[in-house]
Amino acid sequence: MLKVSNITIKSNTRTVINDVSLEVAEGEIVALLGPNGAGKSELVLGIAGVMPLESGAVAVDDVFLNGAGIQAIRSAGIAAVPEGHHVLGGLSVIDNLRAAGPSLSAPDRDTEVERAFTIFPELRTLSGQSAGSLSGGQQQMVAIAQALVSRPRFLLIDEMSLGLAPVIIDRLIGVIRDLRDRGIGILLIEQFTQLALDVADRCYVVSQGTVKFDGVPTQLKADQSILERAYLGA
Repeated sequence: MLKVSNITIKSNTRTVINDVSLEVAEGEIVALLGPNGAGKSELVLGIAGVMPLESGAVAVDDVFLNGAGIQAIRSAGIAAVPEGHHVLGGLSVIDNLRAAGPSLSAPDRDTEVERAFTIFPELRTLSGQSAGSLSGGQQQMVAIAQALVSRPRFLLIDEMSLGLAPVIIDRLIGVIRDLRDRGIGILLIEQFTQLALDVADRCYVVSQGTVKFDGVPTQLKADQSILERAYLGA
């Protein structure tokens, strides 16, 4: 279990996440919904150790990770895929994947790279090509594959579908469903609310840095006013 307890995050002097708690179990997809500026991306960066926590705690199986550092948090089983298809543009696809497993032995790293190519076989033919020359959809595949090389138990994906064609979005949704079935817990930030509700097992709605709803997708589908109030800041 990934457990986030009462965390507060500040950006400069502004509080962007205020006393937020959430949980992600292995083998489930949890959608994190809310308007732009609600603090969703900052929450992901805080869990991953990129942004410092003002207060609260992040733990995996009751092992607290506060202040552990980005690599230690990744080694504990949390891997983030930030918004924007981040890849090492000057490196080849395969070198992007190799660079994502610094804590693994060379044989283990090669095993995970091969597993990533099994999940994304379309990347295998592009393995020698520079990641910066790929399409946005291919770069998003590389970004997710990078995270998978570190053997995550929990995957945090921020705006997976941003700027991508529907056929690529469908492909990626298939991948995260498969990863869930393999036992990986996924926290998914998604701009397309209906898409997120269709794929998620549970969901949270965040507005103005706080959790406004914690439940299952059927509840949000049945009562659209919950999302409307969150997006209007009510």
